[in-house]
Formats: sequence, C-alpha cells, structure tokens
Amino acid sequence: MTAKKRSHKIEKLARVYDDEVMPVWSERFGRLLLRGLTLPERGQVLDVGCGTGYPSVELLRRMGPGCRLIAIDAASAMLDVARKKVAEMEGASRKVFFRTESAEPKLSFADDVYDLVVCNLGLEEMDDPGAALRDFARVTVPGGEVRCTLPLDGTFQEFFDIYREVLIKHDKHDALDRLNEFLRRYPTIEQCEEWMQAAGFRPYRIDIAEFSMLFKSSREFFFAPVIEYGPLPEWKAIAGKGQEMQDVFWYIKEAIDAYFGGRAFQATVKAGCLVGRVPEVTEEDVTGRVEKIEEPSINEVDVGEMIDVPPQRTRTGTEEISIDELEELDEIETLNNAEPVTDDDDVIQAFVDGAERPVRLEDE
Repeated sequence: MTAKKRSHKIEKLARVYDDEVMPVWSERFGRLLLRGLTLPERGQVLDVGCGTGYPSVELLRRMGPGCRLIAIDAASAMLDVARKKVAEMEGASRKVFFRTESAEPKLSFADDVYDLVVCNLGLEEMDDPGAALRDFARVTVPGGEVRCTLPLDGTFQEFFDIYREVLIKHDKHDALDRLNEFLRRYPTIEQCEEWMQAAGFRPYRIDIAEFSMLFKSSREFFFAPVIEYGPLPEWKAIAGKGQEMQDVFWYIKEAIDAYFGGRAFQATVKAGCLVGRVPEVTEEDVTGRVEKIEEPSINEVDVGEMIDVPPQRTRTGTEEISIDELEELDEIETLNNAEPVTDDDDVIQAFVDGAERPVRLEDE
C-alpha cells in the first residue's frame, strides 16, 4: 500500500504535533470516539491513521491480554513517535503492531478480520469517505464495530464566511468555485447518514459535539500550529498563486480585524463521530438508538472562559437527540519558536511583522 514519503514538512509536524496540535484538535475528537466504547475481551482492533499514537495508546491502556492492536499510518515519521510512546508502556509492545500503510485506495487486510475499527480524523483526508467506510466494514467481523471521527459542515464557519465575502467583493470567481469545492469535505449529517447506510451498518448512529477555539488576532489564527500545519496550505491554494494569494489574504486579515476589533477571533468546530455495527447474518435491520452525550472532563490547555453551548441535535440512525453541554473555549497560543511550514515565497506577507499594506490595494 502507498505510504507518504518522509518530507521536511511531515518531520516538523511529527515534532510539534503532540504539544501543539493534539491537545486542541485530535484529543477533542478522540474523546468523542472513545466515549462509551467497550473493547472486546479477545480479538483484534485496527486503528486507521493512528498518527503519533492517539487514540492507539489509550486503547492499549484499556485492552485486556486477549486483544491485539494493529495501528497503521501513511507517515512513518508519525509512527516513529507512536512507537516511542508504546516502548515506555510496560508490556504494551506485545499487544501492538505498527505498520506504515495508507488506507487508500483500500486496506490490504482480508475480509472479516477485526472486532473493532477506529479512525480518528482520517476520513476527512480521504478522497472518498463513503468508500473508506465500506472498506472498514469489509474488514470488520459480523457483529463488530466501526468508529470514525471527522469535522462536519459548519466547522470554521466564521472564517469561511469572511473568506467567501472577500472573494465575492473582489470578483474572485474562480477562487470562489475552489472554496465551494473545498467545503464539500465537511459533510452534512445527511451525507454521513447516506455513507453509513451504504456501508451496511445496522444499527448506526452519529454523535455530535461542538467546541470553539479563541485566537487573540487574525495573525495568531493563521500561525497557530493547528491551522498552519493543518488546512492553511489548502486555504492558500484556494486563493491562487503568488501575488493573487497574497492580496486575498491581505483582504482576509483586514476583514477579520475589522469585524472582531479588540475581541478574540472565535472559530467553531463541529465534531462528528460515526458509529456503526456490522450486522450479524441473522440480525434484523435496526435504525439506531437514542442516548444522551455528555462532555467528559478535559485537560486544560490555555483554557479561556466557560460558556453555555446552545442545545444541539445529534442523529442516531434516523432519530435525533438533544445535547445540553457546558463547553470550554480553548485560547490557542502560537508556536513562537516553530519553523515556518512553507517556503519563504509562500509566507503570507500580511502577517509578517512590520509588513505594510501594498500600495496597489489602496484603490480597491
């Protein structure tokens, strides 16, 4: 199976991921994935796209002696970090096997192998999430479970609303088309339901949690590792190349600063967890079950104020349930000593210290 070549970018990401990205991103989704999870007493577990070892390490802590974990990732640099973590856990190395492998175009495993398949934030990076879910179901034994997390429609809505407004105002029609295409990667609940049904999961449910991140300014938003090492390169590609990209991000910076002034810039994240069971041969078709989701306690990472989150709706099969949660706003600090993830020519000039607004933009 195809693996990612080791690159300077991936090496840097592996070094900072656990400290700067995982606490404010992967762990939030991972807690949703692990909530209410029951591991089999005996059997095999597959973690697809395990990265630096979360939630693999947490699964290992919960697994009994009769379970074995197979953890795969396309980036060997990330797996190196995961292996070091497991090496420090007494007896854990005997229960896990790490493998450099991509889940695309399909997993290399035979049918009906795993009692549990988990994938934390891997679906969003796949070309065809629906096909991936069908493949996860294929390698899962009848009666086994699949759990996958991903950001849903509405994630980073505050930023994308500004981005769209800038592109419309300045007649960037091609860029607007690219933005709309990019936003398809954040599926609606209805799209997720279609995927689960097509994969044959019975029963299935979709759990939803919402959290927000606070950034002191537009500059800190774009330089926060969760953004810089995450979607920022694609956001820049949407704007275009060279000077065209630079101009668009000048407009975006000014729009964020104008709208939020001296207030922190808030970015909302809508997290989804798709939970499905591969039916037994004799199992009847079941639509799902209703359960209340409560946010577990978290380790504070530059936590800001506590706020009441408005009631949300969560789908379980064809039914919906309400959530009333108390969530925390994470105030994200930039990684001051991090090396730029992009080449110098690709650095967003609007956020360079001391940079002045280009004269060519004065007339626009």
